[in-house]
Amino acid sequence: MKTALFLLLLCACSVAAYFLQFLRTSLLMDPALAIKHITPPSFSLNEVIRAAARKHQVNPAFVKSIIRAESGFSAKAVSNKGAVGLMQLMPETAHQLAVDPSVPEQNVEGGAHYLSWLLHRYQNKRDALRRAIAAYNAGPGAVDRYHGVPPFRETRAYVSRVLRFYRFYQRAAFAG
Repeated sequence: MKTALFLLLLCACSVAAYFLQFLRTSLLMDPALAIKHITPPSFSLNEVIRAAARKHQVNPAFVKSIIRAESGFSAKAVSNKGAVGLMQLMPETAHQLAVDPSVPEQNVEGGAHYLSWLLHRYQNKRDALRRAIAAYNAGPGAVDRYHGVPPFRETRAYVSRVLRFYRFYQRAAFAG
């Protein structure tokens, strides 16, 4: 009984293998039926920024100003603290956001998501934008501990720089 079942199973597998080989060689090799590889369109960084900003309801000029301050628009940037890519995401933050920080589109997606979260976190504060920028640089814990922009020289300079870039990109958006 076991031998007969084994032979029947072997025959069924042989027939299935023959059928698959037939499909592969006769049907799929026909150019009219072959699946062609189509390369996806590449998007400009501005398009990626606009899409991520729209998805997370953040001003694209704000996202762009963070990118300029963080990496100077270099997708290959890596900080001495380990932050990666255009928006200089820390690996732990990228992991929490489920993005690969070395892929520019995912980096911008993750950074815009994080900015949106920070803006939402500080939305009821009178200096919400400044706090969100400071938290992007020094972390929300530092902003909360100091009840606003921490007194760190680097963070204060960063906030000023980002705000300057933000005003520039907002004007450029209205001019163009």
